[in-house]
Amino acid sequence: MQLEHIGIAVEDIEQAISVYERLLHTKCYKTEIVSSQRVHTAFFQSGESKIELLGATEADSVIAKFIAQRGEGLHHIAFEVEDIHQEMERLQQEGFTLLSEAPREGADNKVVVFVHPKDNNGVLIELCQSKDSESLR
Repeated sequence: MQLEHIGIAVEDIEQAISVYERLLHTKCYKTEIVSSQRVHTAFFQSGESKIELLGATEADSVIAKFIAQRGEGLHHIAFEVEDIHQEMERLQQEGFTLLSEAPREGADNKVVVFVHPKDNNGVLIELCQSKDSESLR
C-alpha cells in the first residue's frame, strides 16, 4: 500500500481551493463531482501524494453529515492498492469492517472502498485502485 491522498472535508469548496492554492503554492489540477457519493472534489499534487478537498453537493450527503457532526477537517486517508478485491478480502480476514461489499466509483478515475474508522483508531481509511488497472479487467 502506498499513500495516495489525504481527504479534507470543507464547507465551501471554492473558498477552500483558494486557501490550499496559497498554502501549497500550486494550482488545483482537477475538480470533479462524483454524483454517486454526492460530493464535489478538488485535487492538489503535494510531492508524491495528493490532497483531496471534499465538499457536499447535497445537504444530506455523507460529507454534509460529517461536517455537521465534526466540523471541517481530516475526513480520510487513502492508500493506493494493486488489487482492491484481494486487499478487501485480506482486511476482512484480519477482522476489519468494510463499509461496502464491493468497490464503488470514486473520484480521479478510481474505484474505492472504505474501512470503518472504529477499526483504525478513529481514522476513516480509503483503499483505491485506478480503473484502468490490470486487476480490474
